[in-house]
Amino acid sequence: MGKGREAGREPAIPVTLKSLAEYLDLNPATISVVLNDVPGRSIPEATRERIREAARRFKYQPSFVARSLRNRRTQTIGILVPVLSDGYQTEVMAGIGDYLLQNDYFYFIAHHHHRADLIEQYPRMLIGRGSEGIIGIDTQLEHDLPVPVVAVAGHKTIPGITNVILDHRRAAELALKHLYQLGHREIAFMRGQPYSSDSESRWASILKCAADLGLRVNPELTIHLELDITSPELGYPPVRRLLQKGRHFTAIFCFNDMAAIGAMRAIHEAGLRIPEDVSVVGFDDIEHASFQTPSLTTVRQPLHSMGRLAAETLLNQIHSPGAPTKPEILVKPQLMTRESSGPCKEKVGHRIKSKAKSRRASV
Repeated sequence: MGKGREAGREPAIPVTLKSLAEYLDLNPATISVVLNDVPGRSIPEATRERIREAARRFKYQPSFVARSLRNRRTQTIGILVPVLSDGYQTEVMAGIGDYLLQNDYFYFIAHHHHRADLIEQYPRMLIGRGSEGIIGIDTQLEHDLPVPVVAVAGHKTIPGITNVILDHRRAAELALKHLYQLGHREIAFMRGQPYSSDSESRWASILKCAADLGLRVNPELTIHLELDITSPELGYPPVRRLLQKGRHFTAIFCFNDMAAIGAMRAIHEAGLRIPEDVSVVGFDDIEHASFQTPSLTTVRQPLHSMGRLAAETLLNQIHSPGAPTKPEILVKPQLMTRESSGPCKEKVGHRIKSKAKSRRASV
């Protein structure tokens, strides 16, 4: 190979592969092989180091776009989420991100606020920007896409899309049997927002399990969540209103942990004790759940693991084009029994009603 011209004229700025090759008096293909770590090429280590040193000196960066066009690989994934917030989505995304990082993949995140037009538009935009696959989190996709897709909490059977979902039937059994065995019969329920992917499946599972146990799901004790928020405010106002009406219940099964934290605040403000007067059970087991006072009993979704599983499944599909797509991967839940649930005490309903009457009398 040539001796090179490091002492001579330096390449023009910006540095290109061609100008760097002229400066080093080497073949551009040799430089590309070294800087892109292409295996199986016999190039002396001294030459490799000379190339790396020149690249560092002139801040040369191999063209990722050009390499992607040659290899038809961008190493990029698109992720769809309703919102960017603490809780469910963040923990799932952490699992996705960890797995993609380990496998040298980059990712874009787009949040759509459950807007149907954005859910339709964003996948096309992500694919147009080079995404090799799409992961949807709590995103109600309506049709297949021209790239592999995995949906976390997806419930529609769509060709080419793999749904990673929790076993909601088992989740309902764990929560309701726990409360039933503690003696609770008057249980308040939260029903999720209609646009949340898990809402219908989870509610159907609750109704089935309640019927099997002989528990009545009282419409007057059923809270229909509507707000598109992911903070404790989701559960605080509706439980506060329920308590102000003096409804008789000894336990509440919340749609998620954020709503449960809001419910606990409303119960404390009403002068009631948890779990002595009202037991509270959440859903998800987010990081904050075990640090509440009292700590929150909840149905655990392995959110980080579900994210890793979604990313692993997607990369397997990308690297094995034409392989059959598994329509569904079912994940098992776990009941995390903590301080917020306890045995049902007698006359709790009278205590709730008396508290509500005293508040109305003081207004």
